[in-house]
Amino acid sequence: MANEIIFIIEDSLEGGYEAKALGHSIFTESDSFEELKDYIREAVACHFETDEMPKLIRLHYVKEEVIAA
Repeated sequence: MANEIIFIIEDSLEGGYEAKALGHSIFTESDSFEELKDYIREAVACHFETDEMPKLIRLHYVKEEVIAA
C-alpha cells in the first residue's frame, strides 16, 4: 500500500486542466481546478482496492510560460 500518490497537473491545450498520476495509469481532465480535484479522487477510488488506497493525493501543478529574451 502506498501512502501517497502524485499527480502532475498541466494546463490543457483545449482549455481547462489535465492530470496524470506518476507511476500509475490514471488520467483525468476538467474545465475547472476544483472539479479536477473531485475527478482525481474518483479516478483514484476506481483504480485502487479499498485496502490499497493511498492516504494522500499530492497535486503538482506545472505551468509553462514562454517570455521574450
